[in-house]
Amino acid sequence: MQPIAGVLTLDKALAQTLMGSPELAAISWDSKIGEARMLQAGLLPNPEISYELSDFGGSGVYSGLNGSSSLVQLGQLVELGGKRSKRTHLAAVEKELADWDIESKKLDVLAETNRNFLDVLTGQEKIGLTAELVRLAERARDTVLERVQAGKVSPLEGTKAGVALSETRIQLTRAQNELAAARSRLAASMGLETASFQRVSGKLETLAPIPSAEDLNAYLDRNPDIARWVKEKEQRDAALAMEKAKRIPDVTISGGMQYYADTDDSALLVGISVPLPLFDRNQGNIAEAEHRRAKAREESRSSRTKAVTTLSDAYRMLASSYAESKSLQDDIVPAAQKVFADTEEGFREGKFDFLELLDAQRTLFTAKESYIASLSNYHKAVVDVERLIATPLAEVSAARPHPRGARS
Repeated sequence: MQPIAGVLTLDKALAQTLMGSPELAAISWDSKIGEARMLQAGLLPNPEISYELSDFGGSGVYSGLNGSSSLVQLGQLVELGGKRSKRTHLAAVEKELADWDIESKKLDVLAETNRNFLDVLTGQEKIGLTAELVRLAERARDTVLERVQAGKVSPLEGTKAGVALSETRIQLTRAQNELAAARSRLAASMGLETASFQRVSGKLETLAPIPSAEDLNAYLDRNPDIARWVKEKEQRDAALAMEKAKRIPDVTISGGMQYYADTDDSALLVGISVPLPLFDRNQGNIAEAEHRRAKAREESRSSRTKAVTTLSDAYRMLASSYAESKSLQDDIVPAAQKVFADTEEGFREGKFDFLELLDAQRTLFTAKESYIASLSNYHKAVVDVERLIATPLAEVSAARPHPRGARS
């Protein structure tokens, strides 16, 4: 498979996943398997030809073949009760069910790629943040060393500054290792053996207002895991109809020619055979199909209940991460940035000691780290919600009716 070089966007990652994911490649064969079953279900039973030789190899006039008779017969099974049409319908519904499962798997795989892409994007942001922290620590250490050489502060301050710098470099190494692991996961989800791309491109800080929970619930039926149950119930009905049709016995019609060696005469022969449904009327299979149909109704209810609960949980995560990200973006990070800038300036002027500078630096780093994590959680919650409703949130927001009296 052709490696991806340069900058990787989310659209490219998703397109590559559709083309290269081994999971999608494997499950896509289920549709072709369903087509093959439909073909087989519509075929007529093969006719049967038989040959019978009797009245030979005995004693007297039946010694040898002089008194023998031979029979050539052609038989055809005739299916009654609409079995072939019901069998074909059942295969067609099962093929549609396979298509729903393929669609569900596609959404799962694309969502996983989306999450892995976000992990890489988040890792890049963390490295940028940690690299900035290293630069700040280096600058602070240099300032402390200058003050130590000038005799303004104790050499112990220089040691503390060196330790703080070492800690930030360890954090940078850890972030680089985490990014490398995230890149590998993203490459694997796209069906690639190695992460050949240089970096991913995206805007992690983008926040869009979220729709209401009621708006999202209205789209839940688009979820393939929910929508498939319409076909699942139809499949159980078709299976029951097939089992009921099997109660009606099929007939075999036959015809042939019989030859008598002793008189050199021949005669036509026709026949019909019908099983007598005295004991086996397929009652066990019919009962099983009825129970499976009843089970499908309960499974459908259970599936929808679980989906509603899962969507509710995902929406809470979406709403909380959005609120947290907005608070960090608008208030906390700017405030921590200002405190650090003021403290750094005061430190250079000798108004603050190194520990006060270090505290302000850590506060800023923690706020920015929380901001990045919150943004990542927000975007992953968007992915989870969109997977559950099989619809982009932008489409849901655009479809919301305008308030009465508002202009479009």
